[in-house]
Amino acid sequence: MVRLLCLAIGYVFGLFQTSYIYGRMHGIDIREHGSGNAGSTNMLRTLGTKAGLITFVGDCLKCILAVVTTRLLFGKSHGDILPLLAFYAAAGTILGHNFPFYLGFRGGKGIAATAGLVLSFNWIMAVLGIITFFTVFFVTHYVSLGSLLVYVGIMIELVVIGQCGGFHMSQPHLLELYAVGLTLAVMAFWKHRENIKRLLTGTERKTYLSSKNKA
Repeated sequence: MVRLLCLAIGYVFGLFQTSYIYGRMHGIDIREHGSGNAGSTNMLRTLGTKAGLITFVGDCLKCILAVVTTRLLFGKSHGDILPLLAFYAAAGTILGHNFPFYLGFRGGKGIAATAGLVLSFNWIMAVLGIITFFTVFFVTHYVSLGSLLVYVGIMIELVVIGQCGGFHMSQPHLLELYAVGLTLAVMAFWKHRENIKRLLTGTERKTYLSSKNKA
């Protein structure tokens, strides 16, 4: 029951669609422009760097707030599985971001929210995630590739840190944590399936932190 509650808490936070709200403030539905994705990359390409950064920060922050809320609510009563509950809250946020009911379940791909997950969950994962993404991005300028490799890293890091005792949970709870992480990774790859096809064919669009995006 507590797991479902954490998912629900996260889902509610995830419903704050930064790109949709910001786009409406500027007279557009971001889902009708560019790639049609309600995320920071499409905002960056459509409305510019400022819009992209605001969207990224907003989507990242909502996941952090969901995790912090969960820790405040259940830190004393469920301290033995708190990392697992925090992960459920983050997963709920990503689900809410990707599938907001009030927008016909048409949201984003959950990458900025995932950034909030790693930033709030474990400092080692946060540092490695930042290094992985920005190294790939500045070398290739493919946001999708960097995002997918971050998820590969998350799965490896979860298992390594968990098996080394970093989460201080029993093995069954660790296996549950890995299963939730794997589910999020599979969903991320599925949401990026068209990007993966374009990466394989060399037609994926590159992203720059400059006016080149609108070229």
